[in-house]
Amino acid sequence: MIAISVVMITKNASLHLQECLESLTLFEEVVIYDNGSTDNTLEIATEFSNVSLHTGPFLGFGKSKAHAVSLAKNEWVFALDADEPMSEALISELQKISLEEGTLYEVRRDNYYHDKHIKCCGWYPEYIIRLFNRQETNYDDAVVHEQVQRDHLKSQKLKHPIKHYSFHNVSDFLEKIQKYSELYAETHQGKKKSSVFKAIFRGQFMFFKSYILKGGWKCGFEGFVISFFAGLGTTVKYLKLNEKNKYD
Repeated sequence: MIAISVVMITKNASLHLQECLESLTLFEEVVIYDNGSTDNTLEIATEFSNVSLHTGPFLGFGKSKAHAVSLAKNEWVFALDADEPMSEALISELQKISLEEGTLYEVRRDNYYHDKHIKCCGWYPEYIIRLFNRQETNYDDAVVHEQVQRDHLKSQKLKHPIKHYSFHNVSDFLEKIQKYSELYAETHQGKKKSSVFKAIFRGQFMFFKSYILKGGWKCGFEGFVISFFAGLGTTVKYLKLNEKNKYD
């Protein structure tokens, strides 16, 4: 068994959870902190003997993930999302790796849309810190766009990637925009200024950046959809912030 605790937060994550947990059977412990699932996420989790299941409120992404990390029994933890099954190559690498104190390990995340590996729109290559010693660091308190705190730790890239089932359809983009824009507006209400002009300008620039500067046009339909919703999501979050600053 690999003496690393895999940690994740879940809510209605049944779509890929089975595949994800099946890929983690060689790990001593998989910590799941569930935030009120109403599908069969909990039932799937209890099928695996190495899963340590906990439930509680959503505290924001940063604090929720930090809490999940605190529940692990091993010092070394690998943070994973429920839609990110591990490859055999990465597991083999983790079995052989000699973990060093004072080091954070980054993994490349390969993002998919419509089962197509997206290599445009700034989605590739994407390296994220996922493996670290919880005695040395943890996640910050950010409500969204949380990150592992680097402090003065050095980082090292792992050789093999994880696969990320980012989005399956347009509805997935709309659902994420609604959730993340609301969290953004709540977090920055009264602290950051916004306006209709700012919302439109930021949204248009984000589309231009993703579709033109980041090569979204090279990826056909998928590139356009990703860039369109990158722009729309930016517009919506600033409109919501403007509304909350005015009326709430």
